[in-house]
Amino acid sequence: MSIPLLQLALDHTSLQAAQRDVALLRDHVDIVEAGTILCLTEGLNAVRALREQCPDKIIVADWKVADAGETLAQQAFNAGANWMTIICAAPLATVIKGHEVAQQHNAEIQIELFGNWTLDDARAWYAAGIRQAIYHRGRDAQASGQQWGEADLSRMKALSDIGLELSITGGVTPSDLPLFKEINAKAFIAGRALAGAANPAQVAAEFHAQIHAIWGEK
Repeated sequence: MSIPLLQLALDHTSLQAAQRDVALLRDHVDIVEAGTILCLTEGLNAVRALREQCPDKIIVADWKVADAGETLAQQAFNAGANWMTIICAAPLATVIKGHEVAQQHNAEIQIELFGNWTLDDARAWYAAGIRQAIYHRGRDAQASGQQWGEADLSRMKALSDIGLELSITGGVTPSDLPLFKEINAKAFIAGRALAGAANPAQVAAEFHAQIHAIWGEK
């Protein structure tokens, strides 16, 4: 199991605000995500601008694609993304088309797990060549007080056993990380916990310290 990475999620409504946070945090994170809200507001320019600002980072286009997997993957990867998200409700054909394009660009597709999905779905994605998924506790669930529980951890472990690496998101803080020590974690995704902190670099350091304490030194 590899050492999990730290991902900065940028769900800003303006590119300028996102870039200000990137300037503060790019040296302290491994992955920079052009979030869905940012991409809907700024379009492909959000991905291009983040690639220019962070030439050595993994860039995620968090588009939650539901159709037109081939076309949208071409756009995302040509704009400089390394990874692009496809929503779990998308037809398998969309996942396969997106994955084929990703392979041409030495890039990856991530399946975003929202709403209803099954382990049979996950096995089908894995059989199609997908190796990453995002386990998500959404904004609305967080706002309603939903906590990480045994049901979440059991499903994550089952996904790990299939062979999928998981990026985990949804109000994750450094103190949460021990919950996930048995999970095949690819990355921990933080937005407001990082960018909204009084000292963002310090919080990033706390994430990295916890990651190294649990999963070992790089």
